[in-house]
Amino acid sequence: MPAESYLKAEPELKTELSEIATAMVMPGKGILAADESTSTIGKRFNDINIENNEANRKAYRELLFTANKDVISTHISGVILFHETLYQAADDGTPFVELLKERNIIPGIKVDKGVVPLFGTNDECTTQGLDDLQARCIQYKKDGCQFAKWRCVLKIKKGCPSKLAILENANVLARYASICQSARIVPIVEPEILPDGSHDIHKCQQVTEEVLSAVYKALADHNVYLEGTILKPNMVTPGHSCPTKATPEEIATATVTALQRTVPPAVSGIAFLSGGQSEEEASVNLNAINQYLGKKPWSISFSYGRALQASVLRTWAGKKEQVEAAQNELIKRAKANSEATLGTYEGGAVGKAGNANLFVENHAY
Repeated sequence: MPAESYLKAEPELKTELSEIATAMVMPGKGILAADESTSTIGKRFNDINIENNEANRKAYRELLFTANKDVISTHISGVILFHETLYQAADDGTPFVELLKERNIIPGIKVDKGVVPLFGTNDECTTQGLDDLQARCIQYKKDGCQFAKWRCVLKIKKGCPSKLAILENANVLARYASICQSARIVPIVEPEILPDGSHDIHKCQQVTEEVLSAVYKALADHNVYLEGTILKPNMVTPGHSCPTKATPEEIATATVTALQRTVPPAVSGIAFLSGGQSEEEASVNLNAINQYLGKKPWSISFSYGRALQASVLRTWAGKKEQVEAAQNELIKRAKANSEATLGTYEGGAVGKAGNANLFVENHAY
């Protein structure tokens, strides 16, 4: 929109963005990340021996979106969709977007176009998709999406993440967030530090603080309205190959400390990614973070993909007669994470994949 009309609309725009963002991280609710690309969901389907075709992808997403209306709406605030899924409908003809709205669940959309190599670095990357983002966001808003997600990826290894990778990804995230807000869409800002490697929890905390500091500097430089944003960070954990494991309490202390040092209180909420943790680990660690007694001026929630869906997929296995059982697995995990956002999860809601290792090396979408 022209600058003049944008300025006139600014108070209304800010109100709209902050209301959407606040609803996304209401206490007791979190976000289901169902935005796996066609190739990524193919890997998930391969694990359960079903073909990766549009019919199976639609059937699986319909399973997720038709779970018990009264129950799922108390635990899930929003769903991140993939482009294909946004325009699909249930077998009875109801568009998926309408199914979500009936459940008081906010539809969102993945808008990045994947990671690409960052030349001149040691196998580091940036994320593409900015060129036509404005037009896509305007259309997605018309089609019912209220928020978007963009993932950047950073790696911990010798000499990494480099200053170049940190600054490039921070600026890409800030430009994305600015474009989203101009189209009345709340941006989920996701600077993921991969868990690959043997680094300890202290190294992860140091890098997390460095990355988040750069991200919020860039967001400020781009005039992004923080009250209309959600941060989707990694938890601070040791690398997957680190011989020294951390307790949930140690993870909570390191994570909250890193956030306190870098994330402005104006940010509406923090919705953690699961980062290859098992379903149960993701719930237990989120619970420990919310039980931590230090200052936490944001709503702290979840935006999980694998950690909400692993048991669902294994239970469903492509069989119609298993749909209800698979939906019950989704509800079980959603309830566990809902309790974790309140710091009341007592553990033990283990499903078919509850303690299974969900780590994927150099995870890409």
